[in-house]
Amino acid sequence: MELWYSEFHTGNVKLSVRINRQLFSGESEFQRIDVFESEEFGRFVALDGEIVFSDKDEFIYDEMVTHVPMTVHPNVKNVLIIGGGDGGVARELIHYPQIESIDVVESDKMFVDVCAEMFPDIAQGLKDERVNIYYEDGLRFLRNKKARYDLIINDSTDPLGHTEGLFTKEFYGSCYKALRDDGIMVYQHGSPFYDEDEVECRKMHRKVFRSFPVSRVYQAHIPTCPSGYWLFGFASKKYHPLEDFRPERFDNLNIETWYYTTNLHRGAFMLPKYVEDLLEEEENSL
Repeated sequence: MELWYSEFHTGNVKLSVRINRQLFSGESEFQRIDVFESEEFGRFVALDGEIVFSDKDEFIYDEMVTHVPMTVHPNVKNVLIIGGGDGGVARELIHYPQIESIDVVESDKMFVDVCAEMFPDIAQGLKDERVNIYYEDGLRFLRNKKARYDLIINDSTDPLGHTEGLFTKEFYGSCYKALRDDGIMVYQHGSPFYDEDEVECRKMHRKVFRSFPVSRVYQAHIPTCPSGYWLFGFASKKYHPLEDFRPERFDNLNIETWYYTTNLHRGAFMLPKYVEDLLEEEENSL
């Protein structure tokens, strides 16, 4: 008997993956966590029925939220990751010797524990001595932080349920206060292709564009994401992701990547016209 895992991307579209077996299923106080093993994507984890990452494509997301800001900001020492309990973003950050501390704020300890057991190669990033894990709500953690971080990476899941507060105007304002005068925030911007996802993309861009003097959007192609197409937001108090981009910061470290390159960095900010149009519409509506 064949076993298939299906995730609805819209009411009319779903992604189905043939699975070999289910490795874990559990309910934390925040969400349902399932881990499957598949032929095509290796192991993958789903939260409340939505695939978060897989062995085969997690490197795309983690590299793009890490190396893009790190090759723009000249002196990142203190980093905050909101979410990131799988350890993938931390794994990319620890390649940079100038970083002194990486604070990971993850509300769901069960998720961290499951990833450590099921995805040890990804979770290894959390073992670095510079990493501090805080099991609490990201917005609550941020509220009393001022001018503390050079880089904030919002690695939370979609804006529903217990992570909904991480996509509000208050959250972005709190990130702004927690950043130093030249700080950068990078965040997942969702997929703009389907109509219902486009609505959230518009809302997110409107809020961030109002909060930061520099606000740009870039892209990546991730097979397990809705439509296989994903956007990221780059928000900064000072630095522009292209004008202040210094590829030598990355090249000199000889970091091995599978997706990110300094050539791709530039190309990632060249968006399809329909995406440019929806972003400009939100900017001009303010």
